Formats: sequence, structure tokens, C-alpha cells
Amino acid sequence: MGFTIEDMLTVSKDKYKMEMIAGKNGWSNSISWILLIEDSMILRNFKGKDLAVTTGLGFDTEEKLLALVENLVQIHASGLIVNTGCYLYEIPHSVVQYSNENDFPLLTVPWSTQLYDMIKDLSIRVLIQGAADEQISNALIHAIEEPETMGLYEKDLLPYFDVDGTFQIVLISTGDLDIMDTVERRRLSYRLQIYLENITHNAHFFYYDSCFTLVVNALSQEQVREIMEGFVRRVKRKMPSRHVSVGVGSIVTDIANLQLGYKRARAAVNMALRAGQDILYFDEMGIYRLFSQIEDVRLLREMGEDTLRPLIEHDKKHSTSYVETLQRYLESSGSIQSVAEAMFTHRNTVIYRINSIKKLLGSGLDTAQDRLKYQIACLILKM
Repeated sequence: MGFTIEDMLTVSKDKYKMEMIAGKNGWSNSISWILLIEDSMILRNFKGKDLAVTTGLGFDTEEKLLALVENLVQIHASGLIVNTGCYLYEIPHSVVQYSNENDFPLLTVPWSTQLYDMIKDLSIRVLIQGAADEQISNALIHAIEEPETMGLYEKDLLPYFDVDGTFQIVLISTGDLDIMDTVERRRLSYRLQIYLENITHNAHFFYYDSCFTLVVNALSQEQVREIMEGFVRRVKRKMPSRHVSVGVGSIVTDIANLQLGYKRARAAVNMALRAGQDILYFDEMGIYRLFSQIEDVRLLREMGEDTLRPLIEHDKKHSTSYVETLQRYLESSGSIQSVAEAMFTHRNTVIYRINSIKKLLGSGLDTAQDRLKYQIACLILKM
């Protein structure tokens, strides 16, 4: 997850007397670059995940400093370091409160700290970690695409992951990532990473095959669920105009099985996108788990579209809902009343539709084998 606020505190607490005074839930925010800011005009240069540093020269009142923090939160900065002791001696309570409410890391270093040396030191660490992140991304992609060539990717992952431990892949998509330009997609990536709170270092985030990919290592299902459901809540609150779908794969053991975890996460995110769902767990997809792993698309089409073609064509020609009616009829074990209630339709209308469906299919739906065949076909179409 890059060079994070936590990493920075680890190396700076003693060296630069750095303290975190607010926004502790944002400790896992990664840093893309570090910028000194003494004037709000500099905000135009922020691209996302930037860490701001100020002496307070241009933000020496409570109102100005609060406005700065509000702007930094809005543009998805990683955090703010305030060099206290000259222009600002104390951080106002309103600024601390706002930072805590928005999980925005707010840090201080004393006036005796040489900002030039600190920014240079931390910027080098950001660059080094950026190069390492690219190496990790390439190794993980190699593990997904060619798991049998473990010797070519395992050595690059050993310093960062327990390669014999458990892995889980999460895919995040908006449905249009592959048509975005690189800059737009990178900015969205930065925003989404800021919303992934409490991600530890045994995780890695990168873009691959039209999805943002999160690989987590040695985390329990409960931990991953908590992280991702919190992520979905923050995305819905802070990005209401853009729908994001999340697919969570199964836990697999050993890096050699990462491809399996990826395929399952891909199945989950694809179904979440089609259904307009916020988050979908592969392990909770029921029989769709089986359908999603069938690579013979022609077989699925035959079992779905071909089996129900008379109803599909009738629905298209007459604007009816025979496929949905059949599906609900089979799901309710043939209960006319249940179908009527579910579809807000009079039971006599349902009886008429079922009789028409039976004629179109040439089946009385009397045998368990027939009912199963058509139910599977309905499930495939729904998938």
C-alpha cells in the first residue's frame, strides 16, 4: 500500500519529533508525494494522496487553517503536517475535531525541525517505496497469470508477504475503468485508496485487467469484511454520483493458488456489476459459484437462452414478463399466491400466464426433472 502515514511516523517520531494529533483512523493512508503549502493556490498542484506540509504562514488563524484542512479532505490528500512554534503554536480544537470526524491525519513537528531535510528524506522514501510497489504489482500479476512459474515471482514477494499463508483478492470496478484516460483513472485510484482504512502492510492495491485489485495476505474473513464494508459506506457517502461494485473472492492458501482467488473475485465483481450491487462475496453466491466457473460459455447459453427461447421471444415481442413469472413460480414451488404477491398481480392473471408459459414451453412442469431444467435456465439468465 505504498509509503504510509504509519511508515512516516515510524521513521519521524524520534528523528523529527513528529506527533499525530488527529485522524488516527487514517494511519494507513499511503503518500504519493509531499508538497509544502503556504498559500491555497498550491492546492491546484495536488493530484491525490499528496501529503501537505505548512509552517502556518498563510494559515495563521483558526478560520484559515480549518479551511485548509477542509480543502485537503475534499481533494483526498493523505494528511497535513503543521510546523508549530512560529506562526502557529497550537492546533485549534475545531481543526482537530474536523480531522477526527473525517479520519484525516493531522500531524505536527516542532519549529526546530528542519523542514527541507525532513521533506527531502521523506520524499526519497516515497520514491523508493513507489519503485517497490511497481515490482510487487508485476510479481502479483505474474502469480495470477502464470502460477506454475513460482520461481519467477516468489522472490520478489518474499520480503513483503507470507507466500505460504492465506490470500484473498478483492476487485473494485465502476464498469468503465478501461475507457478512462490514465490520469483520470489514477486520480480515482487515489481516492479509493484513501477510503480503504485500516489496511495493514500485508496488502497491495493496483490496477489490472479493467479493475482495481486489492490483494490481502494473512487477514481473516472477518477483517476483510469489516474493511470492505466500511470502504463501501465511505464510497457511497463521499462519491454519491459514481457507483462502485466490489467483488470479494475466497480465501486461498499459498501464493501458487492466487489465480483461483482471482477468478472467484472476478466472478463476484462481474455479477455485482450486472446486478448493480455494492458488494458481493463469492462464497455467498450459492449455485452461481458453479455457473461462474464454467468456461464453456456456449454450454451456459444453451442451458439458459436456448431452453427459455420461446418465453424470451414472447417477452420481447409482447412486452410481457413470462421469464420472471416462471422464475418466481419455480422458486415458490408452484404457489400462485406467492407469485401474485411478489409481482403485485392478480392471481387469475398469474394463472393465465402460467398456462401460457406451459403451452409455449411444451411442458406441464409436472416432473422434478423439468422443473429443475427450467429453474437452472432461469438462474443462468439472472446471472
